[in-house]
Amino acid sequence: MAEETNRNAASLTSRDHAIIAARAADEKKATDIVVQNVGELIGVTDYFVIVTASNSRQVSAIVDAVEEAERLQAGIKPLHREETRDGSWELLDYGNIVIHVFQPETREFYRLEALWNDAPVMDLAAEAGITDAVYSDRIANLLGERASVLEENRKSDEDDGSDE
Repeated sequence: MAEETNRNAASLTSRDHAIIAARAADEKKATDIVVQNVGELIGVTDYFVIVTASNSRQVSAIVDAVEEAERLQAGIKPLHREETRDGSWELLDYGNIVIHVFQPETREFYRLEALWNDAPVMDLAAEAGITDAVYSDRIANLLGERASVLEENRKSDEDDGSDE
């Protein structure tokens, strides 16, 4: 059984690891869950998983849940773990993915998802089965704008293809 789990974990992609992290955060009632594919932009990691927790206790609970899910489902441990003294932000670095868990004020201050605005965002409902995620107005608007741009690009690509 353990051998089969290790074999399955070895075949997981960075995307799979990001989905595991997003699901674990969602199970601990994280809000504003955003998974960005930043690999083409920064080259040191493939995905950022950025989530919001309401207080420092929830920040810790989400980080612990993500760490446990990655260990059990993917067979990996973080290369590095950082946290602020006040518990407003914790980070898990797995190399191929980095998970950021913020309290609302700290997330608003850093706005990582806006900093890497050109990074594609994962559709969590379609790809991770997260259908009841809660989003603040700012993040919902950001995701809505990106969805509109992606839809426009898709339609433009279809129009370009039909002329040939």
